[in-house]
Amino acid sequence: MEETYKLSSQDECIINLDPDQALEEIMGLYGHEIKRLIFTYVKNQADTDDVSQEVFVTVYKKLHTFKGNSSLKSWLYAIAINKSKDYLRSWNLRNLNLRKRLTESFMRKSLKEESSEELLLKDKESKALIQTIMELPLKYREVIILYYFKDLSTKEIAEILQVKDPTVRTRLRRARSRLKETIRKEGGDLFGL
Repeated sequence: MEETYKLSSQDECIINLDPDQALEEIMGLYGHEIKRLIFTYVKNQADTDDVSQEVFVTVYKKLHTFKGNSSLKSWLYAIAINKSKDYLRSWNLRNLNLRKRLTESFMRKSLKEESSEELLLKDKESKALIQTIMELPLKYREVIILYYFKDLSTKEIAEILQVKDPTVRTRLRRARSRLKETIRKEGGDLFGL
């Protein structure tokens, strides 16, 4: 038996609006969150903008199909994740990434290191943790981001990713383990994990 989900009054108001108004409301409420989520997949601002645009075009076209089986936010996250994964699978991206890596390699060799003052100003710990998370395999990275940064429950994550709740919990446990292992290798318990 499928559980029924009670829509929030805000979600209810949005889905009852004219499609243009609904999209405007959705972009105002969730636009930045969706872009940050997409960035965790594509890791590039220009690509994030492209995928975000695709997400909101899809939302506009499919809003009438939203059945309210989950929150509007979960539905949007599912679309954003699917579009991000589609983008990552595209042949064009693999080609662009190869060129990007070659360009970055060349730039690293030709640029001077930052001054020690600039390095001290940066939040090393936070940056290192984010970098470590971004290097996790996608199936671990996405559950960490959705659970810790987007404050979703394992049940909500399971719905979004279309996997079972125990699978999400297993991935979270394995992701935490990998993070701890990597952090210990790179300098001890820097992050208190």
